[in-house]
Amino acid sequence: MLNKKDPVFITKICLLILIGAFVFSFFNAAFSPPAQAQSSPSSEELPSIRNLTGIIPNSKDLPHVSLGSFFKNIAKSTGIYAFINNYWEKETTIIDEATGRYKTTWITGWKELLMVLIGFLVIYLGAAKGFEPLLLIPIGFGVVFANIPFAGMGEQGVWNDTLKIWEHQGFLNIIYNAGVGNEFFPLLIFVGIGAMTDFGPLIANPKTAILGAAAQFGVFATLFFVSLANFLPGVAFNLKEACAVSIIGGADGPTTIYIAAKLAPHLMATVAVAAYSYMALVPVIQPPIMRALTSQKERLIRMRQLRSVSKTEKIAFPLVVFALAILLIPAAAPLIGCLMFGNFLREIGVVDRLSKTAQNELMNIVSMFLSLGVGSQMTPEKFLSSSSLIIVVMGLVAFCIATATGVMVAKFMNLFLKEKINPLIGSAGVSAVPMAARVSNKVGLESDPGNFLLMHAMGPNVAGVIGTAIAAGVMIAVYGM
Repeated sequence: MLNKKDPVFITKICLLILIGAFVFSFFNAAFSPPAQAQSSPSSEELPSIRNLTGIIPNSKDLPHVSLGSFFKNIAKSTGIYAFINNYWEKETTIIDEATGRYKTTWITGWKELLMVLIGFLVIYLGAAKGFEPLLLIPIGFGVVFANIPFAGMGEQGVWNDTLKIWEHQGFLNIIYNAGVGNEFFPLLIFVGIGAMTDFGPLIANPKTAILGAAAQFGVFATLFFVSLANFLPGVAFNLKEACAVSIIGGADGPTTIYIAAKLAPHLMATVAVAAYSYMALVPVIQPPIMRALTSQKERLIRMRQLRSVSKTEKIAFPLVVFALAILLIPAAAPLIGCLMFGNFLREIGVVDRLSKTAQNELMNIVSMFLSLGVGSQMTPEKFLSSSSLIIVVMGLVAFCIATATGVMVAKFMNLFLKEKINPLIGSAGVSAVPMAARVSNKVGLESDPGNFLLMHAMGPNVAGVIGTAIAAGVMIAVYGM
């Protein structure tokens, strides 16, 4: 007996029904009476209608396409053709302050191809070399997506003045407008960083906050150097752009993106990639500077174990720091406030679900979208210029100065301290948490395998996060308001 529930039987029945419906609809269309005659077409319409009559109904508005032109159009729509032959004018968002108009630039296919290759290089560095893979991999894909010919993934779209909305926006442009260009994503990142950060080492040894502040000297020194770069041919940075470049020295990606969005949106992609690249290169850049500026005797200094920090101190710390930011540097309050909000969720102990969400799901989702949005801004007219090379070089200068200043200030402090501090922890004053602290610990262990500096280095490391946020607030207060 046939099993009516047999999947094969049911499939056959469904196919018969579909075939019957198709046959019925075909004969119904073939033998139905003709439609009422319409008005005669104009002479201009006759050629296209004559070409399509009897072939594809309801297509009179479409041009006639011969077999040869069909294959020709297919060939012109390939990426190979676009990379070789594309040459088009693009209006950028860079405003020419001298004339008050938008600048335009010519984009060629080979430039788009070069950007695609750069995107794959960024992906390679993140995936194969382990350089900040959580950030560089989505940034790399964002670069590739934004430079695919004809894809339009990074297109701004068309403004509908009636509906007051942008229509036909690209996927990446939606992400950028949703959270990158308006500083939304960087602030959410700071909430996650705060939830992941233990300020206990800084509270236990407050004088290490000086080292976090000292590292910001690299930011302000580079501001001066970027301004001097204007004497080079083809380079023209205003002070807002110089601020966005110099903040790379803080080695804090979200802060770099935040201040770039405020002061120089057109430089965001370049400064963000430079900042994250140098964060990934902390183990390569910092050790030679640290060894060059310290003696073997200084690297052997052992620091006393940190005192235990009470729960009350950890809860009060984010509230006090946030209150001081509101009173003294309101421009930095958004960054510091989100950082301290995340830390308060961590320390209060009654909202573990919110704390874990900020540390994991929220942090991961926002990091992915933030990186894609940043990568979407790496287009030829913004990235392939002499200014981009200056940004990369000056970012390295800022990072090196920040590292060196932290070490030198630690040595200077030892002139007045009874209990000496190991100068190696001064390099952790940059905001790359916790990588910079780990590098300080590693260099210390090379000289003395029993000298563990990690927790001591975490003090200036987390202080550097606050210090970079304050530096960014100062720049925004001076130039962005």
